[in-house]
Amino acid sequence: MHQSTMIDNHQKNIATFIHLSTFSRFLIPFGNFIGPIVLWTMNRAKSEFVDTHGKAAINFQISVLLYAVILGTISIPLFVFSLFGSLDFIDFNGLHDFHINIGKPSPLLYIGGGLGVIAFIGFILELVFIIKASLKARDGERYHYPLTINFIK
Repeated sequence: MHQSTMIDNHQKNIATFIHLSTFSRFLIPFGNFIGPIVLWTMNRAKSEFVDTHGKAAINFQISVLLYAVILGTISIPLFVFSLFGSLDFIDFNGLHDFHINIGKPSPLLYIGGGLGVIAFIGFILELVFIIKASLKARDGERYHYPLTINFIK
């Protein structure tokens, strides 16, 4: 017996909405956590399928938050140091003759910019994975988000 025949449309819809509710963060702060957690906790006992998709969506959002914090922790200091490292404050000859010479960009600026590009690519991949998970749920299939740490078992 195929797995999707045991899963009714109501379960598929709830699982799909759990994934899609992560997009509510564009309207509500922390909506990417609130939406899935509310839908999951209200419906997890009714269906193993919904429970599995709810855990997957929440674990993915927590993982993305963790990766964003790590990336920000690395890139923000690099950006700040490169910004102040390229300013030359030695030309301070009293208030009447104050010059700030901006030299060539620091390699740290390029590293910080590269991390920013990685963050942007990560954001696009996150959207793709959420849409893919939603489509799998709609079709009655399980989906495992890539690079997800299973905080909720």
